[in-house]
Amino acid sequence: MLSSDSSQMIGSSIVLSDKEQQVNDLLMNYKLKEYDEGFNNPGNFLPAVNFFKSKSKIEQSEVFNFIRKLPKGASLHSHDTASVSSEFLYNLTYSDNLYGCVTNERLQFHFFSESMVDNVCKWKLVEQLRQENSSFDDFLKTQLTIIVDDPVKVYPSINDVWSRFMQTFSTLSGLLTYRPVFQSYFYQALKELYEDNVMYLEFRGTLPDVYELNGTIYKAEEVVKLYIDTLQDFKRDYPNFHGARLIYAPSRNVDNETVDNYVVAATKLKELYPDFIAGFDLVGQEDLGKPLIQFIPQLLELAKTNIKFFFHAAETDWIGTSTDMNLFDAVLLNTTRIGHGFGITKHPQILQEVKSRSIAIEISPISNQVLKLVDDLRNHPGAFLIASGYPVVITCDDPSFWGAKALSYDWYMAFMGLSSRESDLKLLKQLAMNSLIYSAMDEEEKSDTFIEWEKQWNQFLEDILKKDVFMKYFGCCSVNNIK
Repeated sequence: MLSSDSSQMIGSSIVLSDKEQQVNDLLMNYKLKEYDEGFNNPGNFLPAVNFFKSKSKIEQSEVFNFIRKLPKGASLHSHDTASVSSEFLYNLTYSDNLYGCVTNERLQFHFFSESMVDNVCKWKLVEQLRQENSSFDDFLKTQLTIIVDDPVKVYPSINDVWSRFMQTFSTLSGLLTYRPVFQSYFYQALKELYEDNVMYLEFRGTLPDVYELNGTIYKAEEVVKLYIDTLQDFKRDYPNFHGARLIYAPSRNVDNETVDNYVVAATKLKELYPDFIAGFDLVGQEDLGKPLIQFIPQLLELAKTNIKFFFHAAETDWIGTSTDMNLFDAVLLNTTRIGHGFGITKHPQILQEVKSRSIAIEISPISNQVLKLVDDLRNHPGAFLIASGYPVVITCDDPSFWGAKALSYDWYMAFMGLSSRESDLKLLKQLAMNSLIYSAMDEEEKSDTFIEWEKQWNQFLEDILKKDVFMKYFGCCSVNNIK
């Protein structure tokens, strides 16, 4: 029975080579030590602790540092204006010509070429605000993320944390939609992924208006071109990075006429940039937003084109509500992947459909925890999906807002909190391959990317074994401290 049970887990069919087995022995030495310490002292098991409190300890974990080195393939679910490290985001507030003001206890940003008179917002240079108030920086930092010391007290319900979450997007809008910052920000997002051993990106974007100091406004088509130009610059600097695609993902909390406009915009964007536009989604808090069923005529019209769907669905704890029912409509609309799908294990028919149709489920463990779907990640429904061999990819969602960076933090949570004590390198290898298999790349591009990834994987094995041998012979330090 144990053998049959474990044979269903993601990666169970993989047979490790001799080199992989040696690396796996090292990994499992780290994992079992950390896992068993958690079993003996459950309050210290990091996936069971809110990420706001566990992050610094995760960064000391040998398992985490192993995962950082591992070639992870692709990042398939993140959002355009919440994808860089919070440190980089904070540094942007030292940019020239950046003004700030406070309305309704929220900081707003905008770039101007000269002082502006505004009856609603009394704009001042951020540099001046810093000089006038020694505590301004402390306040500013609270505006850039949703991190708090006591998340249980500050966010008593999911609506409370989502309110702060959406306010943070609003605060950053004027900062990130200034054209030079917009491109610098996207370049940095690509760089942080690359440094985290990720080779390809598919991200959700709302395509906001982007502005220049002289008043020029870039609309959706031009904003896509800004992304493409920045991507090309990045690939010239880092030729090993494979590429990126955009999933056009505007707000779901709108009326039908607005979605009519979305359909026109998405169709035109796909015609203009067929290789860069991966597909379409609707974003925002599902519980308070409009369900997919409200927009079926528009979505069926869009389905007639060659645009793929990547719907957020069932990012909720409720069952039988409109949010939960988004799963059924997403599958019936032939979605390519499902964003979050937190409620999927409550629906046996949908479970059958996603497996038979190979609809990948994008699991973002940290997002689901800090946005109050689950406190202890051992109780995440993704544990069942991983154990049962469902098409799963591990994603990062909005790492800026909770102090994470790129993919490794979420991979750590999945490996330590959502999978068995016995799950090993086979799981991590399959998750990396899944990220390429379930991407929006065509088959030829996937084949080329797999060749690139396999080279990275083999180099990773060599590097780990060289460092391990060094440590055994010289015994001076941790693998992580050996350059």
